[in-house]
Amino acid sequence: QLQLVESGGGLVQPGGSLRLSCEGSGFLAIGWFRLAAGSEREGVACISSSGGSTYYSDSVKGRFTVSRDNAENAVYLQMNSLKPEDKAIYYCAAATTCGESWYLDEGQYDYWGQGTEVTVSS
Repeated sequence: QLQLVESGGGLVQPGGSLRLSCEGSGFLAIGWFRLAAGSEREGVACISSSGGSTYYSDSVKGRFTVSRDNAENAVYLQMNSLKPEDKAIYYCAAATTCGESWYLDEGQYDYWGQGTEVTVSS
């Protein structure tokens, strides 16, 4: 019955920022993934159900921050210092936990949103 809805994507210049939202997160771990043209789906970040633990891929560490507000039933992905390489469709997905292989084992995520498109261009 869980439904996830991403929002916040759009066009931004290199070096700019965007904040993505994932609504309907419930009390579950939420992973963020992205799919770029010509590339495989890539795990970007994961946050535990309580928000106490966060994980990031090397490509975004230090630039992206995942957080959540369970009172608002939402998870956020703050993206700073955006690069053209960050252009992709971003998805949020729900799982029981992030797990050690959170960025690889997509099978642990039972629910996926429809995605929101991020374009980084001058």
